[in-house]
Amino acid sequence: MTSSMCRRDWLRLGGALAASAGLPGWALAASTLTVAPMTLQQRTLANGLQVLSQPGGGGGRVSVQVWYRVGGKDDPQGRSGFAHLFEHLMFKSTAHLKAEQFDRLTEDVGGENNAFTAEDTTAYFETVPSHHLERLLWAEAERMSTLNVDEANFKSERAVVEEEFRQRVLANPYGRLFEAIAPNGYLQHPYKRPVIGSIEDLEAASLDDVRAFHTTYYRPDNAVLIVTGDFDPAELNRWVDKYFGPLTHPATPIPRVQVQEPARTQAARVSLSAPNVPLPATLLIWQGPKVTSADAPALQVAQGLLSAGESSRLNEALVYRMRVAQSAGFQADLHNDAGLLTAYAIASGQRQPQTLVLPLVREIERLARGPIAAAELDKIKTQLLTAALNERQTALGRGQALGWAMIHYNDPAAVDRELQQLQAVTAADVQRVLRQYVIGQPAVTLTYTQEAQG
Repeated sequence: MTSSMCRRDWLRLGGALAASAGLPGWALAASTLTVAPMTLQQRTLANGLQVLSQPGGGGGRVSVQVWYRVGGKDDPQGRSGFAHLFEHLMFKSTAHLKAEQFDRLTEDVGGENNAFTAEDTTAYFETVPSHHLERLLWAEAERMSTLNVDEANFKSERAVVEEEFRQRVLANPYGRLFEAIAPNGYLQHPYKRPVIGSIEDLEAASLDDVRAFHTTYYRPDNAVLIVTGDFDPAELNRWVDKYFGPLTHPATPIPRVQVQEPARTQAARVSLSAPNVPLPATLLIWQGPKVTSADAPALQVAQGLLSAGESSRLNEALVYRMRVAQSAGFQADLHNDAGLLTAYAIASGQRQPQTLVLPLVREIERLARGPIAAAELDKIKTQLLTAALNERQTALGRGQALGWAMIHYNDPAAVDRELQQLQAVTAADVQRVLRQYVIGQPAVTLTYTQEAQG
């Protein structure tokens, strides 16, 4: 999972940004933005459930989120897509909830609900008017403890996930290209298995497989409950104790991935073809660090400099100046156990995809070795900082920021450190991490073309 970036120019760090933001607790010193720490309460129930609560600033609304420490990396061997399958199954019936009743509890009262699955987590979140908080806490505890994992629910949601695969991967002209990053980028780690899964693995699964997966991971000691917005903290604690306190967890330990991704020592080339490929494309994949690495903020800034918006370096060079590509980008995709760095270009015409490799590499090298203007660096850092601060203006956004902090660091204070670390990134930091992880390092070169018509 990565953060999207707005396609516009942002104000440089300074008084104009603080004045326009309208958020309390902001102060500026030496062109650096100081943001008041996010105040919250944190506790752990006897059953192991971690609870974070942050009252205020919800405008009469409250966000309820449950983040499970289970993602695509935890899928059983030969059963890719299980965590993604449960993202859907958790909206089915329980002992006291009908299927899709979460929509009635949220959408019918002017709220919303959704969920997502990533490599390291599966998260569920709702936003509703504050006076509906108790029933949402009951409903989340209900599906954590009494989900109906039966044949009918399993088959119906498996069909939904398989159709999602067809639409996102098979029908999309470049779906197969981007879905090929993980299997070709990772050498041994289960991150090799794409989160969305595969039709073959899902069809091979049995109901017993699915039930075992649910029992193993969907339990209070493997979850974080996050409540943000307008609510009474004492009342929240009573309701959490009432609905989540009685839940128990299995005596068996939660299995954790122990695979260490080895260092890539040799470059590799992969040729991939597919139907309905309008224009050839090329991907370059390098190994990256864990998301908790001290180098992660600099790589985030490098990603912005190379591919955020119309004025980004790859766009300016490959699309506008050289006119060899119709789009190009760079992605730092970092997770709990390992990461990948990816550069791509989709050709502007029917040219050989190999001809895109040198322009991509040269532009990354230019960033790694040439001057970086202070205004260019400030613009990207401000863009990233503004996106993070905009997220905090809603109860949902604050909860999601806290969720990622818990999944990546098991520490909610990481949301504050992230802002400080981002602002501390220098041009030298950006160039150092590119030289360390990209320049001269073994890469996987993946070319993507239209398959031969038979």
